Amino acid sequence: MGNWARLTALAAVAGTGLAVVSGAAGWGTAHRLLAALALPPLAALAATAWLTARRLLPGALTSLAVFGLAALLTGPVIHLAAASLAFASTAYVAALTFRGHAEQGPLRDYLTLTKPRIMSLLLLTGAAGVFVGAGGVPAWGAFAATMAGLALACGGASALNHYLDRDIDKLMGSRTEQRPVASGRVPAERALEFGFALSAFSFVLLDSLVNLPTALLALAGNLFYVLVYTRWLKRSTPHNIVIGGAAGAVPPLVGYAGASGHLGFAALVMFVVVFVWTPPHFWALALMIKEHYARANVPMLPVARGEAETAKQIVRYTIVLIAVTLAPVALGTFGLVYGISALVLGALFLWLAIELRRTLDRSVAVKLFHYSLLYLALLFVAMALDTVV
Repeated sequence: MGNWARLTALAAVAGTGLAVVSGAAGWGTAHRLLAALALPPLAALAATAWLTARRLLPGALTSLAVFGLAALLTGPVIHLAAASLAFASTAYVAALTFRGHAEQGPLRDYLTLTKPRIMSLLLLTGAAGVFVGAGGVPAWGAFAATMAGLALACGGASALNHYLDRDIDKLMGSRTEQRPVASGRVPAERALEFGFALSAFSFVLLDSLVNLPTALLALAGNLFYVLVYTRWLKRSTPHNIVIGGAAGAVPPLVGYAGASGHLGFAALVMFVVVFVWTPPHFWALALMIKEHYARANVPMLPVARGEAETAKQIVRYTIVLIAVTLAPVALGTFGLVYGISALVLGALFLWLAIELRRTLDRSVAVKLFHYSLLYLALLFVAMALDTVV
């Protein structure tokens, strides 16, 4: 096993150890919190063992099961005994992860696994969610913790995406064939361990320093992107990105909950905006690299329905997007700063979409794709500014 699996195992040891100590000392609420924080690394360790190191699976499952059993046992002596057994089992599994040497791959490739360019846009929408949830400038400590936890969640999901897509990445040309896992620079098992580690640490950080709803939302977005979109929808239906767009719409929810501790109507608005924006954005990219998806047998809309139908759908979704972005102004959720921004940005988006529909020119698809990134960034900046001014 690699260093990331070892780090996850050590985190599990620390978590179970702190749970035992706090339980023996009678720390009450602090004990329950520390026990909850031990579960994500334990679960990540069990998943890693299942997929990359079956020799560790009995011990990892035993640790997870016994630790869960301890929570159900109310007698103080038997509760402490079960937790101590879980700690001992976890320590044993952690020791096993240090046996042998595993190839890791270049450190810079692990940064690539997190997809920094995509993450930057996700973090921006999440940051806007913090401002909107706080109703103005948030407390900077909570803001930093929320952003750090969201970054870990996004990075973990992206690393797992690299692992799951390593087969089709090899087939899709220069854009993806040199990715760390597809090219073999990073062994697939190490990318998997890295993704699990980041995801587990994200939950621990958000739950301990922000709040539980924020941690659960980040985890839900992670799982939806990896299991529902990447593992299932992407390879099975031309509507993959329509449904799968929900994963990319989670960061504003995480940010909003990080600031407020709950979700409100404005959070739903931000979610829907990203959800509706995703298809025209991604279909513009799909038009640019239609042949790449065809070689990998990925049924993106241009491959399955043709370029003309894709361009038509882009126009339709853009019209819906403009309506969705302007509705919050009419309802009083956002004010004039946001409203003017949404109107101007949306008009340019629609103009490019209509031009693409008219010409089916890939150079227009390129312009639309790059503009869509700027569009979403500026729109969410406008949301944040609207709550401050």
